[in-house]
Amino acid sequence: MKNENGFPSLLERFFTQRLIAQRRVSSHTIASSRDTFRLLLQFSEKRLHKPPSALALTDLDPPLIGAFLDELEKDRANSARSRNLRLTAIRSFYRYAAYEEPAQSGLIQRVLAMPAKRYEKKLIGFLTRPEIDAVLAAPDLSTWTGRRDRAWLLVAVQTGLRLSEMTGLRTTDVVLGTGAHVRCMGKGRKERCTPLTKQAADTLKLWLREPRRGAGDILFTSARGARLSPDGVQFLLAKHVATARQHCPSLKNKTVTPHVLRHSAAMELLQAGVDRSVIALWLGHESIETTQIYLDADLALKEKALAKTTPMAKGKALGRYRPDDKLLAFLKNL
Repeated sequence: MKNENGFPSLLERFFTQRLIAQRRVSSHTIASSRDTFRLLLQFSEKRLHKPPSALALTDLDPPLIGAFLDELEKDRANSARSRNLRLTAIRSFYRYAAYEEPAQSGLIQRVLAMPAKRYEKKLIGFLTRPEIDAVLAAPDLSTWTGRRDRAWLLVAVQTGLRLSEMTGLRTTDVVLGTGAHVRCMGKGRKERCTPLTKQAADTLKLWLREPRRGAGDILFTSARGARLSPDGVQFLLAKHVATARQHCPSLKNKTVTPHVLRHSAAMELLQAGVDRSVIALWLGHESIETTQIYLDADLALKEKALAKTTPMAKGKALGRYRPDDKLLAFLKNL
């Protein structure tokens, strides 16, 4: 680069020094930040008519970044949540730039002050036990892919592992026999062990006896022996859910993704009376507060709480009405 202290070299150092060398973030974080800046630079090139290698930090000001975020929603049909994730990646870069380019502190503070967009938080989707059983019964066990899919689905819905954790499992991560469990490396480079039920352990025992495809030790491989891709997992899941809908009508109104299987595992633990702290530990959540979403979605738990309330006896006298304080009434009517 011609300008060693310009924006291009600053962005390169952000990835190579800050994210990779210093913070050692995961490959998923690197990919997400990379895609964000690829989109931003392509947008800037169209808007400013300048190639990305010729951009200065001052070119990427709040109005341009705001227009970029708006385009993500309008032209690319990104949700507000996806928009906020892009903004988070941009903020991360500008926090780094604040130390490297103190002369641009005014611009940087304006970018960091850009607010995230608020959005409606819907209740999480999850499968009931009859729906889970219908999906597990869908694969054709007379084929290699059917047996693989059955094992994958069973382990996913029982352990609640994330998609990346499931596709990254290796044969050495599976421990069978007494205390059967699987090990995985989750978010924040935290390793955790998740116990297996007898059904899941027996299924994995049979799966490990299958002829291996590929030279690696990936537990669940594609037909060509490679690691399953996210698109490949979504394809196999959609195929078996379509089959299960023929026998379980309630699935017709549900969108089933790999993360819905994770939610289903958490809901089964919650409905079995497992403490929230244990569920957070099971799923690898950073905070116990993250499991609050499952309490919000559990209608059965709310119905139990309603059943414990004591209705007012018929004919019971009501308390005397007392008007609000004048100041409180004024505030109430605003």
